[in-house]
Amino acid sequence: MIYREAGQFKINYQSDSAILPIVQDRMFMIGLMVVSFLVIPVLGSDYFLAGILTPFLILSLAALGLNILTGYAGQLSLGSAAFMAVGAFATYNFMIRIPGIPLLLALVLGGLMAALVGILFGLPSLRIKGFYLAVATLAAQFFIEWALTKFGWFTNYSSSGVISAPEMQVFGIVIDSAAKKYLFTLAIVALLTLAAKNMVRSSLGRSWMAVRDMDVAAEVIGIPILKTKLLAFAISSFYCGIAGALWAFVLLGTVDPQAFDLHRSFQVLFMIIVGGVGSILGSYLGAAFIVLLPIVLNLIGQLFHGAVSTQFLSNMEMMLFGGLIIFFLIVEPLGLARLWQIAKEKLRMWPFPH
Repeated sequence: MIYREAGQFKINYQSDSAILPIVQDRMFMIGLMVVSFLVIPVLGSDYFLAGILTPFLILSLAALGLNILTGYAGQLSLGSAAFMAVGAFATYNFMIRIPGIPLLLALVLGGLMAALVGILFGLPSLRIKGFYLAVATLAAQFFIEWALTKFGWFTNYSSSGVISAPEMQVFGIVIDSAAKKYLFTLAIVALLTLAAKNMVRSSLGRSWMAVRDMDVAAEVIGIPILKTKLLAFAISSFYCGIAGALWAFVLLGTVDPQAFDLHRSFQVLFMIIVGGVGSILGSYLGAAFIVLLPIVLNLIGQLFHGAVSTQFLSNMEMMLFGGLIIFFLIVEPLGLARLWQIAKEKLRMWPFPH
């Protein structure tokens, strides 16, 4: 009964094109932001902030980047982790080779380097599509991982190939605690999510969706295919690059190229399949599922007091991933985001049957 649109009239174009046109949605989002920025950092434990929320936010950002490319522009990619690696190692090199560079500027430059690499490996999309494009991006995954391991310059000639994050400061504030790292990550992810939401609602987003649905028809009506596809690769790689830098600096502190292997690319791909392809919300739902499922399985294992082995739980995790991917591809290709949308539509009509 509380989720009703009765009496909420749209009297101008601004209210009609608002991101959250329903008052209840705006109130929920304001409450969520207040809780996320003000309540959770105070009440949350270090494990909850650093072990659950921070990786959830970073993986959501990576899934959002892939969703822009695959969900909205229709370009398959298996190289998300490679672009995350480019962003992480580029940010690291900017910070150690340019003394005094601000952290935020280094993050943006690292993301731009990932965008340039994304454009380079996105050039084949002008001639190939589908499975063949996925193979081309898979080549990017193997090539970038090999290059970061082979050439010592990227790791500042570290003998182990591991890079360590320098001290992080933003406007003179040292980011050294779990709460500060969480807030820093949350602010970046929230800002980039807002930018992505506006992009997919703009003419650029409509061009992406036209190319996704039928690129030949999109070209006939005047959409520049070259510009549209390469922009999708660039923006997607930029988001993945920022996520990779946050993963290396904020979450882990030290990282090597193997942290961004093919398994990470598949993990990000599973997020958008389970959460919902072509959905901003689906990126968050998929990341939440991927992060929380291992934790839930471990809690279930603890209830049996060690009777269930960790190897069995690990295998069960992979089985659930595979089974749910098959389930969503067959039953609900739009993932958890579509199920949430259906629930909202039912709630708006309840208790009436029509």
